[in-house]
Amino acid sequence: MPSPHPPEFRRRAVELARQGDKPLVQLAKDLGISRSCLQNRVSQADADDGQSGESGRLTSTEKKELAELRRRNRQLETENEILKRAAAYFARKNVLPK
Repeated sequence: MPSPHPPEFRRRAVELARQGDKPLVQLAKDLGISRSCLQNRVSQADADDGQSGESGRLTSTEKKELAELRRRNRQLETENEILKRAAAYFARKNVLPK
């Protein structure tokens, strides 16, 4: 997987695409990226700027927050499972005759 382009490159690519001087296919070819990659960056920039016609697209900040919440949820579920097993272990140990 190729390394991501620097943020300045991405911003400039979006600016050039928004100018509309060249078709996206040609602009993407000139920049050395795929048309779909350029289109995705333009769509994400539109969502981040509040210009998106797609009401369901998340902003970059929302995506980061969602990823963090999902990570935290997995961590809490793991901790909860450990506590359940520990409680079951100690409950069983206390019930059995010695």
